[in-house]
Amino acid sequence: MTTLVQTVHPDGRVELTDPQALKDSRYANAELAPTRLPERTWTTYNYAALWMGMAHNIPSYLLAAGLVALGMNWLQAFLTITLGNLIVLVPLLLNSHAGTKYGIPFPVFARAFYGVRGANFPALLRAFIACGWFGIQTWIGGQAIFVIVGELFGKGWTGASAIGGHPWTMWVSFLFFWTLQMVLIFRGIEGLRRFENWAAPLVTIAFVALMVAILVKAGGFGPILSQPSKLGWGPDFWKIFAPSLMGMIAFWATLSLNMPDFTRFGKGQRAQVWGQVIGLPTTMSFIALVSIITTSGTVVLYGSAIWDPVELTRRFQNPVIVTIGLVMAILATMSCNVAANVVSPSYDFANAVPRWLNFRTAGLVTGVIGIVIQPWRLISDPSIYIFVWLSFYGGLLASVAGVLVAGYWVIDRTHLQLADLYTPDGRYWYSAGWNWRAVVATLFGSLLAVGGAHSDPGAGPFPQHGLIPFLKPLYDYSWAVGIAAGFLAYFVLTLTAPNRQSTAAHAAPTY
Repeated sequence: MTTLVQTVHPDGRVELTDPQALKDSRYANAELAPTRLPERTWTTYNYAALWMGMAHNIPSYLLAAGLVALGMNWLQAFLTITLGNLIVLVPLLLNSHAGTKYGIPFPVFARAFYGVRGANFPALLRAFIACGWFGIQTWIGGQAIFVIVGELFGKGWTGASAIGGHPWTMWVSFLFFWTLQMVLIFRGIEGLRRFENWAAPLVTIAFVALMVAILVKAGGFGPILSQPSKLGWGPDFWKIFAPSLMGMIAFWATLSLNMPDFTRFGKGQRAQVWGQVIGLPTTMSFIALVSIITTSGTVVLYGSAIWDPVELTRRFQNPVIVTIGLVMAILATMSCNVAANVVSPSYDFANAVPRWLNFRTAGLVTGVIGIVIQPWRLISDPSIYIFVWLSFYGGLLASVAGVLVAGYWVIDRTHLQLADLYTPDGRYWYSAGWNWRAVVATLFGSLLAVGGAHSDPGAGPFPQHGLIPFLKPLYDYSWAVGIAAGFLAYFVLTLTAPNRQSTAAHAAPTY
């Protein structure tokens, strides 16, 4: 076994004593190698600002607005979203620990349990889902640009001749917004941190301003908070509560895996934990409350729920207000999209071919796939976009999270050998670079979680009685089923492995 000496610092963070020893490894490059301690500079505010930027975006707003549109009142929608984010915070913090302790991104962390080569399986699964989200949010940002220019130049812009079902000016707006994000990615991770620091507060102000404007027009909180629930608290509510809760959790299921991509830069565990505790539940609950109040206000004012903030902003007659509101929407979308949907696949694609791709070039690959995936089709039906999309991929990624939590916290007890994550003859090579137990556990968890995927007639791509009918009841709890099944399957398969060696029990000396 090849083992390079690693240094454990007094605060528990670990780094390679000689990082140059990895320079000839085919499984390492500058982005994938452990972050050196002088480069781990992110503070509590940086993580809180990161979550403000990622949470305060149009899809987050649509989650809460969608629950109101489904018939929940303000309290039911708020409790559903708040509970979902408190639940997803648990695996998110558990997986974040390794990033801060060892300075490694998610795909390298996954090597400890899937194998040096096998880590490409969960990493690429996560990456392609992120590409889908990147394309969706880029299309939303392009729509906001399209509307802003339309407000300034009128029908000549919005009424342009159609290409592929959309005005050619919409395609120009989409590609312009895509280019803006690629420029930000080419500035690197530090450029992203600086952008989040100033963009996050502006986005918050914009959403609050929209809420205040609706409150003034609606006559205050009274008419809004008195709106009754169309579902009540009986069977009609509980029927949609479980799948809605899974959707709220699944919204951040991607980040619950790849948060080490960001926590690898943390000054310490305290900084990243408090930054995320302050950042995720509070900001998501805040945007949910703003969205719920605003959307409920549109019911009072217009007789129906207007859940799209871009469409709602267009209702204001003042072109200055419309322009400012949509500029904030663009900042919100860019802030979330680059952090949540480009950073992770950039590391994931670089992990697959580290000799050929670095963070920036892999980010370009992400952007290209985001176009090829045709996001305008993914969001053509809001119910498919929010619920079918979220529930299905949430179940898949939850099974990966189960494997990581079981391996890192229960089996290896947070002890990893850094150098062996990058070498073909180390403890994480398993069999030809793959740990079949982790793969089987992931497939088993995914089968239970999404095997029963179903849709109402005309409301989704799945059969009404489920892909595998007897698993249909599990699909409404897809995320919970996936993480529990993945955790238990990997734990059992690893405990029953012959000659199993725990990293914790056989750790190499550290100095």
